[in-house]
Amino acid sequence: MKHFKILAVLCLTLLFSCTKLDESFRSELEANNSQNITADQLLISAYNGLNGLTHQGDVWSASEISSDEAIAPTRGPDWDDNGLWRALHEQSWNADHSFLSNAYNGLLSTQFAASNVLQFNPSAQQAAEAKFIRALSMFYVVDGWDQVPYREDLTNYKILPTTLKGNEVSDFIIGELTGIMSSLPATGPAYTANQNAAKVLLMKIYLNYGVYANRASPAFDAGDMAKVISLADEIVASNNYSLAANYFDNFAPDNDAKSTENIFTLYNQNGVRGGNVAASTFSVSHYNMNPGGWNGFSTLSDFYDKFEATDTRRGVYYAYSAGLPNPGKRQNVGFLIGQQYNLTTDEALKDRKGNPLVFTREVALRETGNNLEVTGIRPIKYPYDYPNRDQQSNNDWVIFRLSDVMLMKAEAQLRSSDAVGALVTVNLLRAKRGVTPLLSVDINTLYDERGRELWWEGWRRNDQVRFGTFLSAWSDKSATTSTQLIFPIPSGQLAVNPNLTQNPGY
Repeated sequence: MKHFKILAVLCLTLLFSCTKLDESFRSELEANNSQNITADQLLISAYNGLNGLTHQGDVWSASEISSDEAIAPTRGPDWDDNGLWRALHEQSWNADHSFLSNAYNGLLSTQFAASNVLQFNPSAQQAAEAKFIRALSMFYVVDGWDQVPYREDLTNYKILPTTLKGNEVSDFIIGELTGIMSSLPATGPAYTANQNAAKVLLMKIYLNYGVYANRASPAFDAGDMAKVISLADEIVASNNYSLAANYFDNFAPDNDAKSTENIFTLYNQNGVRGGNVAASTFSVSHYNMNPGGWNGFSTLSDFYDKFEATDTRRGVYYAYSAGLPNPGKRQNVGFLIGQQYNLTTDEALKDRKGNPLVFTREVALRETGNNLEVTGIRPIKYPYDYPNRDQQSNNDWVIFRLSDVMLMKAEAQLRSSDAVGALVTVNLLRAKRGVTPLLSVDINTLYDERGRELWWEGWRRNDQVRFGTFLSAWSDKSATTSTQLIFPIPSGQLAVNPNLTQNPGY
């Protein structure tokens, strides 16, 4: 299926990502014969560092549970975790929130691993891939925390890293990606950094350039919007991508072969390596479902109601080679609501008390009583890889897709007063997803369309900040202040790096 060109010498795990390289490991390398370490080996570690984007309690949780798209209820004694999940949803975190610290530290570790590749005589393409990984990790850091510690020279740790902030980071990333573009491959598997992936990341930077300058009141420069539109047109003109015939092909266990629209993904292969993609299913599934899960995350009914009944993105019966027989052709992907069934026997499932397993629209941040196992609509984005149950799944985790490119272009068109062009772009996507065409489009409808298309993919917080909705009140969350537009710098990082300063309000 997948043929990955980099030897996985340093990363021999089967279920989760390999241990991230950090400065102590770098010191060990220097103490040993560095000629035994190659850029190939280090590059695989840099790629693996990105797997933190998929992990529960890491970047994904910071981006989704803090938004209007997801909630992680405390269900009796389950999912309490000292209030960490509730703090994310309520946006009441502080500088000691361990999930936010894990996310920040993991991204910096990935940045280090990518920079480390450059110290070991990489080829031009290897260096370009490493710089792309570094730029992507820096993007996530500036988007969440605004401050990015950066060092190019990894030989003298007595010199503290420089701290880049806001558009200093944006300008650095733009320069990096522009400089490496010709050294990245134009085609190839989506799990390898490529020219179109770099162009999508540039689009993200230009679209958010005004946000990182002033998150409370961003301005959108016409020149930046023109660059977003131009980059989108270049990606489409490459003829490497088309909208998938089936939306869930993009997330299937064989999505590396099946998807026609994935631009950059994270490699997952059973028996080789990958991230914890299966947790995206376990975290929402009830204990008695197949696979049995942890009965946790849900979406909010207000978000679910944004979908038309015919919208395939809301959920369907999805037939795929790694699925169960599903004789009743029950819905097995998308938003699960109502009575649930055994996908092998088609028998109606029950909860652990023997009551019908019927997922409800209602859900609260603190659940008690007899129905705490069934509250909440459960989203399953990645079709479960049943042949590799309880092992490393084969679903590649999706970072960039063609549909996101189209919607970013439409947004830039709208912000450039081209509503007609934006409408054409959005309706091309909607036609593929089985929903009625829009008669008009404005910023609010475009925002909703991004939610419908990109749900559970880790973009909701980024969108909400840019569209000015992140501080609003929603279910079990009161209106918050501008402080929450940026996460706090972890206390542990402040203690070891005096070039970092705590973000305002914390």
